[in-house]
Amino acid sequence: MDTKTILVTGGAGFIGTNFIRHALAVRKGWRLTNLDALTYAGNPANFEDLPADHARRYCLIHGDIQDKAFLERIFSEERFDGVIHFAAESHVDRSILGPDAFLATNVAGTFRLLESSLKQWKELGRPQEFRFIHISTDEVYGSLGPQGYFTEHTPYNPSSPYSASKAASDHFVKAYFRTYGLPTIITNCSNNYGPYQFPEKLIPLIIVNILEKRPLPVYGNGKNVRDWIYVVDHCDAIIK
Repeated sequence: MDTKTILVTGGAGFIGTNFIRHALAVRKGWRLTNLDALTYAGNPANFEDLPADHARRYCLIHGDIQDKAFLERIFSEERFDGVIHFAAESHVDRSILGPDAFLATNVAGTFRLLESSLKQWKELGRPQEFRFIHISTDEVYGSLGPQGYFTEHTPYNPSSPYSASKAASDHFVKAYFRTYGLPTIITNCSNNYGPYQFPEKLIPLIIVNILEKRPLPVYGNGKNVRDWIYVVDHCDAIIK
């Protein structure tokens, strides 16, 4: 059996919730620790209906990845085979109104998590099967025109405080691989949709507004191109 102990950050959010629920179902040997600050977008009730076998392999810890002493305690109490880092401020409009939180969580928080992961990885003898998986966004590449698509070779061109903060965190993750050898992976995924998504996001927002007969918000001139992936398909890729 594939036995692993995984630290998942931001696991009470949209993609994190779907990842934890799906991973517990398809990886019977995995134990998942969910470290979440439980901000407005995090909901611990997402896991209240877990089957007994899944619940035994799941643990929620309320805490902030910006807290160095807290992270040191978490990593001293458990040996992790990997870290899957979902925790992030992720709403473009909120980043425009209040960018400070995005700098703190997405950049400083990622740095703190990298430091703790690197320390434990070294103490454990630098196991090559360890992975630090950083969940990023294709928004670090900027805006997509009516034609074409982003690739891993597309130049970074962030256009909002949110995407700038995620670009900065990507660069830190890449630097920890190149400088220290920490085994890292970055996923620059497109827009996700599916269950447990907070209603400020486009698809649930449009649906709710239709049901409540409210105006439908259109961003810019309405011609922006957006690519979508079902959230569980994204989670399958992360597991692989």
